[in-house]
Amino acid sequence: MSDQGSLRSTLHQRGMRMTPQRQLVLDAVRELGHATPEQVCRRVQGTASTVNITTIYRALDLLEELGLVRHTHLGHGAPTYSAEEHEHVHLACHRCGTIDEVSTDLLDDLCRDLLARFGFALDATHLALSGTCRNCRNADAAEERR
Repeated sequence: MSDQGSLRSTLHQRGMRMTPQRQLVLDAVRELGHATPEQVCRRVQGTASTVNITTIYRALDLLEELGLVRHTHLGHGAPTYSAEEHEHVHLACHRCGTIDEVSTDLLDDLCRDLLARFGFALDATHLALSGTCRNCRNADAAEERR
């Protein structure tokens, strides 16, 4: 079944209707990989200029509720949306803004420890870690040697 057919079927099962705007938002998120609502809006407006940011937010909320997209906070500002099959941890450098992706497997020990000690089940697929990237740390070290 096509992406459009799948979305249409999922919406129909919930008593909702398929709209071109919903499909455009889903397509934009998939095309952009990681995108803020504003970036999705710009992409959608390239095809449908009358779609406004409120419609984008509503569509993103619905698509997330349906499990078709996920949002992650990669630092300050708007959340970033990606397709649901995107499962990784984001490493966000708070100095230069670089975003790297690493496997959720790296957090397996932490997940087990949190569950055993606190009964807390971490959703590592919905996570961003803030820190300083290698390039910024190397630049700092070079500056200190001067």
